[in-house]
Amino acid sequence: MLPDHGFIGAEPFLNGVAQALSHIDGESGYSPIGNIRIQHGNALDVLRRIPDGALSFVYLLHPDPWPKARHIKRRMMNDGPLALIAAKLKPGGEFRFGTDHPIYLRHALMVMRRHTDRFAWQISTPADFQQRPGGWPETRYEAKARAQGHEVWYFRWIRK
Repeated sequence: MLPDHGFIGAEPFLNGVAQALSHIDGESGYSPIGNIRIQHGNALDVLRRIPDGALSFVYLLHPDPWPKARHIKRRMMNDGPLALIAAKLKPGGEFRFGTDHPIYLRHALMVMRRHTDRFAWQISTPADFQQRPGGWPETRYEAKARAQGHEVWYFRWIRK
């Protein structure tokens, strides 16, 4: 998948890092992948170390929805993380967000409305957010959501 691109993943849980590394190294029956790096830790810490305007894409795929009201501040789809993502994307770079959690979806769209000075929404028809765009990897969370009969939504924004 996109061998001419470099990918950086961040995972706060050690078991998640180990599982990702087993896929990358080819230990799980997959072909080894050489263009992926995994950071054990918070994605925001990784983003802070990247120069401004350096990224072409940022994917936020099925993040933890933190469903309790007191935990909303922990969500990645909040003003602080979005300002950081905007700073790291080059103009014309793309921010991709996917979720199957309807409450998180509404929250994310509400937050993104506050960032129309930084991002242009790339949705014209319902099919644009109901079908996974090309170059968008399916996560195991997405596969699990589909297996449970959940609807999955895909959103794209271009950095202004």
